[in-house]
Amino acid sequence: MAAAAARPARLTLARSTALERPRGGRLIAGVCAALAQRFGMKPWQVRVLFVLSCILPGPQFLIYIALWIILPSA
Repeated sequence: MAAAAARPARLTLARSTALERPRGGRLIAGVCAALAQRFGMKPWQVRVLFVLSCILPGPQFLIYIALWIILPSA
């Protein structure tokens, strides 16, 4: 019993499990803000990653539009 009491409490990250677009902090549709909130990042970091990913060929804009339509607004 004493060994269990001596262990430090486990730290947990307070992260939202729901993926929804926030009402505040959105520039266009709030997709980057929602992804940032879900993964514990800052919205500007996700926006920079999105812009940098647009340099590469791929369906980035289609995925953004699909998430805009699919994600509910908070």
